[in-house]
Amino acid sequence: MSSFKDTLAQYSWDETLQSIFDKTLGDVQKALEKEQRDLEDFKALISPTAKPFLEEMARKSHLLTLKRFGKTMQMYAPLYLSNECQNICTYCGFSFTNKIPRRTLNDDEILKEATFLKEKGYDHILLVTGEANRTVGVDYLHNAITLLRPIFSNISIEVQPLEETEYIYLKEAGLYATLVYQETYHRETYKQHHPKGKKSNFDYRLETPDRLGRAGIHKIGLGALFGLEDWRADSFFTALHLKYLQKEYWQTRYSISFPRLRPFSGGVEPKVEMTDADLVQLICAYRLLDEEVELSISTRESEIFRDHIIHLGITSMSAESKTNPGGYVVEPQSLEQFEISDERSTETIAEMLKANYLEPVWKDWEKAW
Repeated sequence: MSSFKDTLAQYSWDETLQSIFDKTLGDVQKALEKEQRDLEDFKALISPTAKPFLEEMARKSHLLTLKRFGKTMQMYAPLYLSNECQNICTYCGFSFTNKIPRRTLNDDEILKEATFLKEKGYDHILLVTGEANRTVGVDYLHNAITLLRPIFSNISIEVQPLEETEYIYLKEAGLYATLVYQETYHRETYKQHHPKGKKSNFDYRLETPDRLGRAGIHKIGLGALFGLEDWRADSFFTALHLKYLQKEYWQTRYSISFPRLRPFSGGVEPKVEMTDADLVQLICAYRLLDEEVELSISTRESEIFRDHIIHLGITSMSAESKTNPGGYVVEPQSLEQFEISDERSTETIAEMLKANYLEPVWKDWEKAW
């Protein structure tokens, strides 16, 4: 059974990074002139050489986004169900070694949080947990999805990697999409930041999107955690992963997210800084590579940044997010997974979008269709 592991094995991290830095002005200009771009063009567009072309990239990215998605912005909210976790991850507030109060929501608490989000207008929620199979395993997730399916039309998850049969089980309950970030595609760095727990298995996590594709999950979300390694190389391998999956599982939709390291108690400093300009360049490069892929930005980013990025390729964003279980209603003061930067209300974000001639979309998919 083929998997992305075989594709990744054909590439050298160091050689790939060097090839990105070796891109010339001619390579960038050629990439910008093309109608259909490949991964070599993507390398050129994320290279340092492309920085002087950022305005042109942004203009082209805006037009492509407008062509495919119109003047809309898909809105979603995370619903954190649990902060229990059996993994040690150096950058995460939920890491097993962090001495924090652990909390897993029961049915009544889940419904209280869901009611708050529904009253805000959300019809698309992302269920998030730590990775603790015994506490928040597939049966717990199945129950949560079953509980929430009558309330929301669109339910996604960001949880521990599961088996193909388990994804099918959750899909039958109403699961729409699954987000699974590789964090970094650099094996040695990955091992350094994930020394213990099931997440320490690089290959098992790497092959999760293959299991999702075979299970027929409607949408798969990819991404890397920027700051663990060089963002250019990790972005290239994320794009390589995307193109592999689109070929193998062509009926599936895909999204890319752009999480940057955010502070938490005892967290790590970024190994490689990614500036705001770098992130703008990357978002535009992804749109120029693929006009169909959904690009999502979270409340990790600042108000100013989010206000300026909405016209440059982003098609999905969260608002008023709480990254702790029960954070909306049940237990607002519990420890968050990471700090939020944009703390504005849902209503404020919606008005900001409308002032920028964008329509906030609360629901874009219905199972009956």
